[in-house]
Amino acid sequence: MTRADESPLATSVQYVKGVGPVLAKKLAKLNVFTVEDLFCLVPSRYIDRRKIDTIAGVEEGKERTVIGFVQAAGPAFLGRKGKQIYEIIVGDQTGKISAKWFHFYLNRMRQMFQVGQKVLLAGEVSRYRHTRQFIHPDVEILDKETEASEIGGKILPVYPLTEGLYQKTVRRIVRNAWDLYGKHLRPKLPVDFMEKYHLADPWESIALLHFPSSDISIDLLNSRRSQAHRTLIFDEFFFLELGLAMKKSRIVRQEGIAFPFQQGPHEKLLAALPFELTGAQKQVLEEIRRDMEGRYPMNRLLQGDVGSGKTVVALAACLQAIANGYQAALMAPTEILAAQHFQTVSKFLAPLNIPVGLITSGIKGKERENLYRAVAQGETPLVVGTHALIQDELTFAKLGIAVVDEQHRFGVLQRQALHKKGPSPDILVMTATPIPRTLALTAYGDLDVSVIREMPKGRKKIATRLYGEKQREMLYRGMRQELDKNHQVFVVYPLIEESEKLDLKNATEMSEELKRIFEPQHKVALLHGRMPPAQKDEIMHAFKAQKIHILCATSVVEVGVDCPNATAMVIEHAERFGLSQLHQLRGRVGRSHFQSYCILMADYRRSEDAKRRLNIMVESNDGFRIAEEDLEIRGPGEFLGTKQSGMPDFKVANLARDMDILSLARTAAFELIDQDPDLKQPKHQAFKQILQTRWRGKLELVQVS
Repeated sequence: MTRADESPLATSVQYVKGVGPVLAKKLAKLNVFTVEDLFCLVPSRYIDRRKIDTIAGVEEGKERTVIGFVQAAGPAFLGRKGKQIYEIIVGDQTGKISAKWFHFYLNRMRQMFQVGQKVLLAGEVSRYRHTRQFIHPDVEILDKETEASEIGGKILPVYPLTEGLYQKTVRRIVRNAWDLYGKHLRPKLPVDFMEKYHLADPWESIALLHFPSSDISIDLLNSRRSQAHRTLIFDEFFFLELGLAMKKSRIVRQEGIAFPFQQGPHEKLLAALPFELTGAQKQVLEEIRRDMEGRYPMNRLLQGDVGSGKTVVALAACLQAIANGYQAALMAPTEILAAQHFQTVSKFLAPLNIPVGLITSGIKGKERENLYRAVAQGETPLVVGTHALIQDELTFAKLGIAVVDEQHRFGVLQRQALHKKGPSPDILVMTATPIPRTLALTAYGDLDVSVIREMPKGRKKIATRLYGEKQREMLYRGMRQELDKNHQVFVVYPLIEESEKLDLKNATEMSEELKRIFEPQHKVALLHGRMPPAQKDEIMHAFKAQKIHILCATSVVEVGVDCPNATAMVIEHAERFGLSQLHQLRGRVGRSHFQSYCILMADYRRSEDAKRRLNIMVESNDGFRIAEEDLEIRGPGEFLGTKQSGMPDFKVANLARDMDILSLARTAAFELIDQDPDLKQPKHQAFKQILQTRWRGKLELVQVS
């Protein structure tokens, strides 16, 4: 039920006529919890019932609707392996057609389909051998007296479903909810705004998507290019961008810390580096320097491909704050990466006599007490650590800048907690996962963005190959060739130990096999996330010192592990990894002037998505192209991990498809906030009300997301 102070749209979907507790649990699997969520369950496609075809007249490759009588029904077996399917044969006066289900409950199918029953089938028509067929069609059981003329004239929505939900049920529930709650949907937007951006009425748009009129183009509906779709896509993007614009406006008006650039310490740092900065690094440093010299807090995203040199840029930014008497914090997602950052920055800052502290959950007792005291008293200017940096008991004397590495590994609340450790510190978030422009404009729309596209000089393109199990001997020969050159090899597995449910190679078992093959000439070691921190550190130190030649690991090595002498990355069961993860793993090699290799060992029974991912990896080393493909394959929610990012989900909009609408909505949102930063004007109250409802208290989180 709803409280007196809540909108009727917040009513639990359980209380909609025809739902109840059982169906409510099924709808929850589709993220439908309230009446408003139900209205936002936009149909994935539409079936054109305005024309009922004869069975003889249906075209292959088209969405078609037929009516006929069940002539046969029952389980059948398909292919040499005998996979069980359920099949019915439906006929009318012109011919016969098959309908098949690969996923079904046998008892339910037997209850539903009986010989002589009149049925309606709708879906895409295909051909198998000499028979035309529907695969998992939309089905309605009809009375024998029902005529085609009674059914035609409609366009029916097809909703996303979950187990135990059916199209007829969802359509009925949506209609019941609309009749009672539709009038409460939302306040009217200003007419001049609607006209300026060619928008339809949002209420009418939602009504049209759920109950399409018979005169609308089915092609526009199915391509999501109807005026109703465009209005709701604009609406989703606009109120997202409006929240980001308002947050950015508040940051710009907030008093920050000005850090005048100190030439001396900067020159000492550059002199301590064993390499020269690339042009891209210098450009990004200039952007960061200007931000830090200003009077407003820096809020910047730094993205660059694996190995592009983001850490040195972040260190230079930290040095600018330290040179002005402030402290800097660098937060990393894992203890391995934090320890590596600690070693790197300690080495580079040694000529400047700047103490660096390392704080992780693995540091205990007296050592931890001393570290906390030194940070609180300002004796440690730079602190590197994991999420341990945001513990309540750790206080900074004067935090001036917070750097968050591999930001997608942290939730928004964690980043916000770090931000609150100082009086409006500058924020620099970094990612080695290049972010497509559409996502940068949405998830990070309140941040200024810097990009390092240039790789350090002397780096060679990593040669990527796709192998199957039959090529394992070739793999081992290639590994031995690299080892004989005194190079090192990573071998990564998806599992630590054998699984009863998954027939996959695991790191523990395979490390023993590799020992039998390569030892004693080449030492093999195992590394995984369950090991104590001290043991992991010991193994990584030994690997970097070239005392270990083959490192068998899980994806714990995905982020940040730096070993320039490693020239081969072998990824077992590569079909089990995401595209971004594969690219991150590949980035552990190719970090020197040596030619490096990435071998993707993949099971032949790979899905279409897996084949696509693996082929992209073979074709391209460009992290930005890979990120675009990853976004298209996985969608923004999985790409960003939006469940922890605090960002609203998109119900209608598609970032890959709707870039033009996103750009327009962003412009509109930022123009509105330029005119009225806090939406105080009477004509903007509807915007403010919708914004507060959409973000539900998350506006504060966007500042450091």
